[in-house]
Amino acid sequence: MAAELNSPPPPYLDDGWNVIVGLGNPGSEYALHRHNIGFQCIDALAALQAIPVTRKRFKGLVGEGRIAGRRVALLKPQTFMNDSGASVILASHWYKADPQNIIVVYDDLDLPFGRLRVRPGGGSGGH
Repeated sequence: MAAELNSPPPPYLDDGWNVIVGLGNPGSEYALHRHNIGFQCIDALAALQAIPVTRKRFKGLVGEGRIAGRRVALLKPQTFMNDSGASVILASHWYKADPQNIIVVYDDLDLPFGRLRVRPGGGSGGH
């Protein structure tokens, strides 16, 4: 799968920024909590793509790199989950990322644990 992620982008894609946000709560006491699945996904993606997510910016931790030839910013807001919008807004404005180029990964209390759903838009997921 890593080879696919690193292949060059199709020529019709622009080179604008994509922001991938993993939601969670800061602090070691929350590290393995269900709400931190967003942080865990960002950590796994960052390790897979060798993108360090260590720079403190946008009220969070961020790392920049390329995935499938596209510029990406990986973001872990360091606010509590219900206040993460402030971090996402700061990052999306800085990178001039269009809304369709922002992916937010979080646990959805409306889904059984271990179930995944991908959709453009949606509700609060029980938060």
